[in-house]
Amino acid sequence: MTASRSSVGAALREGFASIRLTIVLLLLLAGTSILGTLIPQNEAPATYRALFGDTGYRFFRALDLFDLYHSWWFQLLALLLAVNLVVCSAERVSRQWALLTGKTPVPDPRRFEGAEARAAFEDPREPAALLAAVEPLFRRRFRRVAVRETQTGGRFLFGESGRGSRWGVYAVHASVLLLLVGGLIGSRFGFDGFVNIPEGETVQTIQLRNTGERLRLPFAIRCESFSVRFYETGAPSEFRSRLVLLEEGREVLRRDILVNDPLEYRGITIYQSSYGTLPGREVQLSFTSRETGMVYTRGMKPGDEFEIPEGLGTFVLLDLRPNASFRGSPVGDAFVGRLIPREGEAVEVLLPVRFPTFDRMRRGEVVIAVEEVKQRHYTGLQVNRDPGVPVVYAGFVLMLVGCYVTFFRAHRQAGLRLEPHGGGSRVVLAMTANKNRAALPSAVERLARELRRR
Repeated sequence: MTASRSSVGAALREGFASIRLTIVLLLLLAGTSILGTLIPQNEAPATYRALFGDTGYRFFRALDLFDLYHSWWFQLLALLLAVNLVVCSAERVSRQWALLTGKTPVPDPRRFEGAEARAAFEDPREPAALLAAVEPLFRRRFRRVAVRETQTGGRFLFGESGRGSRWGVYAVHASVLLLLVGGLIGSRFGFDGFVNIPEGETVQTIQLRNTGERLRLPFAIRCESFSVRFYETGAPSEFRSRLVLLEEGREVLRRDILVNDPLEYRGITIYQSSYGTLPGREVQLSFTSRETGMVYTRGMKPGDEFEIPEGLGTFVLLDLRPNASFRGSPVGDAFVGRLIPREGEAVEVLLPVRFPTFDRMRRGEVVIAVEEVKQRHYTGLQVNRDPGVPVVYAGFVLMLVGCYVTFFRAHRQAGLRLEPHGGGSRVVLAMTANKNRAALPSAVERLARELRRR
């Protein structure tokens, strides 16, 4: 049983350490991301039915393609890539641990015998005297330096710099891991929703884009006022909302927001995204007597009463009903009132804003019509929370650092031999590097010139 578990563990480790798996996962994520740009995300069901029909809508919905980046299978691909990166990095670090963290190696002249980047010259001083002159320069150029005496009585200096550059590729791996983890955190624990708030009203719930469900916020949002400016062409140039945040009825924050200037509170960001108009709660109504043809007008708001002349009764304006319906058919926003005749029972009167003469169908003694409605604005807000953003930012910073170290820094080792030669010394400088080897000859030549001047 133990051997079986060991073999299974080894097989899993080998599979997750495969570069082929990395390529496959990256291709799958790239392909599904392209699919996510072709299929509109988080739209209303009616939009998808119009685009793909009922069958296509049901098929794509079963695959979570309308909210692709929050789907379980997309998150599973991201999680598999994260595990793949961790295992690959762990395998490579374990093999290079001694090189990454070890002490300065023992100087060995044979390490540089095959180096292509070499320079040689002669100096009249003996190796011991020459060593005292060139060692300080060598130590300034290289972080780790070791010196030993050769079998011929000469000196050999070993120098090393940029060993930390080998960590660059692992920093890039870690940055990708942070990006994936940050995305998963935001997907699992964040939300993205919207809400429309008429001027002067307060809301505490928003509608989520991906599910259409209602979410209650930990604070209420009141739109105190809304203003919009227009270009000469009629296009809006700026729209501004003055918002007040309330907790348990107490004001905690007041601020104006504009497009690209959001408000952030308790980790929740509120963006100005749209605006529109709604019927106001003040309306100008006309009351026409069928018997005499006289027309009486009155401005009213919910709660007001009007004693209609000619003994036609009393009218009470009750409320403004959004998206009202009449006998199962939608009629849009409508005012609702109660007409109390002088004799008989009170009746409910529906006054759709879009159909001012709608009340004629009632055939009562008085016809009530909507003459004018004072419009009011509403502000459209995008409300979201993404707790993974700090992790994603850290990933971007680490990726920049890792890319710089990986592509612009190199692990270099240098060997400087000072051998006795005709009463003086023969100096041989050689260098090796793990990357950017094309630049080594010029680096050797520059260092050799400085050594000659010493």
